[in-house]
Amino acid sequence: IVAVFTGKANCPYYAKAELLADYLQANLPDFRVHKITQHPDKWEQWLHDICEMNGWEHRQSPIIWRELLDHGGKGLLLGGVNDFLEYAQRYYGITSTMLSEEMLDIAEENLQAHVEIEKEEEEIKSLIKPLQIWITSASASICYQLIPLLASGEVFGMTTKISIHLLDSNQFKDVLCGIVMEAEDMAFPLLHSISEHTEIDEAFIQADIIIVLDDVLLNHEVQSLENCIREVSEICQAYAPLIEKNAKSGVRVISSGKTFVNLKAMMIMTYGQSIKPENVIAVATSWESAAKAMLARKLNMNAAGVKDVIVWGNITGCNYIDLSHAKLYGYDCAIWGPANFPRPLLNMIYDSEWIHSEFISAQSSLSSRVCHSVGMLPAHAVATVLRYWYHDSPPGQIVSVGILTKGQFCVPEGIVFSMPVRFHNGKWEVMTELEINETTQEILGRLAHELIQEKRIALKEIKEMHPYGADKTPS
Repeated sequence: IVAVFTGKANCPYYAKAELLADYLQANLPDFRVHKITQHPDKWEQWLHDICEMNGWEHRQSPIIWRELLDHGGKGLLLGGVNDFLEYAQRYYGITSTMLSEEMLDIAEENLQAHVEIEKEEEEIKSLIKPLQIWITSASASICYQLIPLLASGEVFGMTTKISIHLLDSNQFKDVLCGIVMEAEDMAFPLLHSISEHTEIDEAFIQADIIIVLDDVLLNHEVQSLENCIREVSEICQAYAPLIEKNAKSGVRVISSGKTFVNLKAMMIMTYGQSIKPENVIAVATSWESAAKAMLARKLNMNAAGVKDVIVWGNITGCNYIDLSHAKLYGYDCAIWGPANFPRPLLNMIYDSEWIHSEFISAQSSLSSRVCHSVGMLPAHAVATVLRYWYHDSPPGQIVSVGILTKGQFCVPEGIVFSMPVRFHNGKWEVMTELEINETTQEILGRLAHELIQEKRIALKEIKEMHPYGADKTPS
């Protein structure tokens, strides 16, 4: 059996029962003791709760019960100190001879030990500083799929605790509450806390990571491109100052979603000029994955073996899927090699007409596939990029990310443009060593023009909204 002894830390009667229990445990092979002390200030409430839970009637310290290890169910109440003394005398012929003075001395020592243990536990808790992750427009389906990926430990590691903050408008409060309850029910060991927020002023407090999921759906029959860009600008105009004010100085911002991911990243940097540009990126991994899957179907192989497909340009707009550096691993063909032996993809697809006709024309359907995803694909994309950002991308592997350009690959400076990068030591760097042909260079020029036009429209909106502060906007 296990005897559970609980009482006020400074209770002399608990001290007397505890000493006798220790003696029994030391001398009886099948007698085990589990001791719980409570601070005097918390004892009454704790006693009330434990009695209510078990249907017991008990009002004093200590309270003692037996737990039958092989029977299950609730414990068997023994009672207080006198009940335990009588139990020990009846079953074991042992009683306590402790004097009142000794009881008081041990009670005082128990209280001091309890206070020290509580202090130590609080200090340990204070050392646990979970990663603070904020997700905007958190009612989106991608968020529902993303939370288990973040909380599983696969993204940040099995020793990193996280706190997730879900932000959305008040009309989605019930949805957020439902997500919070379900995440709590799943009891992820690394999920320190999860909470919902509908007050914009509370946004991004102590944020380490911000995942921006807000989407502005472009429907030419309903509104113009200019109106959509204005809406994106207004969203970023609200977020950026709060990121500067509330988030940590090294906060990392990820722009994801189905629309205007490049523009959202651009406008957050525009409105939040103290936010480090290298810490704001747009995710293109969903388009990479969709293209790899399409190629794998053509080659009748696992999509995981298709690597180094590059997404250039405007991720959720006009982009270019570049296969010139793509490789195949584990492809079943006439040439055999080890698992890590790569084969150039273009050499393995003998039907070059398929590349220039079906694959190129199918890129619009890729966009449709990504945009109509229920959340699994974009959630995996965000999780993958975060894992790379914190723990490095695989050596030599290309990752497509929208970043603020500095003239790489002759793309004009100052736009957010998707290009090949690698992640290392918590940073990313553009893989400028990759060679691109003249055709690709011409395509990049056209893609850059579209993004420059988008930026001009956005800056025009800023100047119209802030005519006296227009000179402060970046070029």
